Amino acid sequence: MHNNTFVMQKVKNLLRRGNITVWNDEKGFGFITPNAGGDKLFFHIKSCITHNQRPEINQSVTYSLSVDKQGRTCATKVTLPHDDIPLKNKKTKGGIIALIGAALFIAAVCISVFAEKIPPVILGFYLVVSLLTFIVYARDKSAAQKGAWRTPENTLHLLSIIGGWPGALIAQQKLRHKSQKQLFRFIFWITVLMNCGALIWLFTPTGAAALQSFIDSNF
Repeated sequence: MHNNTFVMQKVKNLLRRGNITVWNDEKGFGFITPNAGGDKLFFHIKSCITHNQRPEINQSVTYSLSVDKQGRTCATKVTLPHDDIPLKNKKTKGGIIALIGAALFIAAVCISVFAEKIPPVILGFYLVVSLLTFIVYARDKSAAQKGAWRTPENTLHLLSIIGGWPGALIAQQKLRHKSQKQLFRFIFWITVLMNCGALIWLFTPTGAAALQSFIDSNF
């Protein structure tokens, strides 16, 4: 009996390979299809070895077998691609360039304010919304790690488009959150372009007049 238990434990700890074929990023769970065949295995974000990146469909992973509270076989100790690479070594040149870009953008807004091209309220708005966006990203990452309620991606994009994208960029690189999901990144950069386009419009006579009229009416 003891030997059987020992053998079963060794089988559970045996590393296996498979591919993520289902993943719900909002709820933090998905399913792995074993390379050796068989039924799909449920896994939760808490089952991942580290949280340096978010799981994605079609990723190749290694895992061990376990049993949940209902007695169903599931995957545990899930290792995502590159999880064994230290976090400090995962910073790419693109990430550094993005951080520099955010800093240069804020600097350009500051210069525009001092040159009296745009009112100081614009700079203040960017700083406040960027700080708020960073906090929302941080809370969403914490929720993802705990399997708690997540901030909808539409909310994150809305914050970016109204001016919080510098804070979002910093959060993505510093917190390693939402920096791997390609579709999210694609939409994010669209929001950045839209916001920059709106800011450039404020430098035109029409945009400047509209902004001044708004400020006179509300402040």
